[in-house]
Amino acid sequence: MSGLIALLDDIAAISKVAAASIDDVAGQAAKAGAKAAGAVIDDAAVTPKYVQGFDASRELPIVWKIARGSLFNKLVILLPVALALSALAPWAIPPLLMLGGAYLCYEGAHKVAHLFHRTDTHDSAQHIHPTGDGPALEEARVAGAIKTDFILSAEIMTIALSTIPTDDSLLMKGVILALVAVAITVAVYGFVALVVKADDAGLHLAQRRPGPVAALGRGIVRVMPGLMTTLTVVGTAAMIWVGGQIIVHGLHELGWHAPYDMIHHWAQGAAAAVPAAPGVAAWVVTAFCDGVIGLVLGLMLIPVASFVGTPLIEAAKGAFAQLRKKPNPNENR
Repeated sequence: MSGLIALLDDIAAISKVAAASIDDVAGQAAKAGAKAAGAVIDDAAVTPKYVQGFDASRELPIVWKIARGSLFNKLVILLPVALALSALAPWAIPPLLMLGGAYLCYEGAHKVAHLFHRTDTHDSAQHIHPTGDGPALEEARVAGAIKTDFILSAEIMTIALSTIPTDDSLLMKGVILALVAVAITVAVYGFVALVVKADDAGLHLAQRRPGPVAALGRGIVRVMPGLMTTLTVVGTAAMIWVGGQIIVHGLHELGWHAPYDMIHHWAQGAAAAVPAAPGVAAWVVTAFCDGVIGLVLGLMLIPVASFVGTPLIEAAKGAFAQLRKKPNPNENR
């Protein structure tokens, strides 16, 4: 009997440790996902454009194909790379995070600049209108969406990795990153599925007999265009803000403390000036300053990308195409 009681005590202790570990993993995963909010919002804002122009019956299958590609990007490609970086080159994480932050700033600033100067240019990561028809067009759209998702997913996974304590085991980091990958993918593409089918649902309700249900359907149809516009604006603002925040924190970690200290000082002043809501005031000031820095940096990167980055990419593509066309001397033997 005493042995049985001791065994039950051991089981209870192990259960408590396991429960604490699960709570710790869930808490860290939630924190990591929240830190990646900017890239997540932009992902949700961009994806609905890929199903435009298709029959309603193909919208959900297309979203499902993109979601599967997104999971593959995160779990099969990016997760092992993130764990390898964490184990072999943790010093590379802040610079890579800043590189991703700069990319977010560039993409957000590019969208802002496009509003004031409409040209034929387009975001480097958003080739959402390939030519073709039927299945070929669908496959091209899906492939383009998965490529765009890879860039945003890489930023999400890097941000998530940076929030995990460095003393956590590699297994713990892997579990947390996997949870973040699955949760964010389900949230983003579940939301996208609701958005792309909302018009159809509203139209179906509106065609019913007059009454509250039909009025609700008409309201949904009227609201959706404005919702999509709002989502795009919020996604752009989140990209710029989060990108600027990543740059400021990265510079702080690398030893240049002036921007971080200045913003922190202003945020503390705002909190003291608004005693009724000090946390909100400090957050608004911090987000605004990070956003301004992100926008300025993004606007500075636009000409760099146009006159340096794009020619280099085109030259690399041309060189790769030439290598593929190079005849094999053993081919005719």
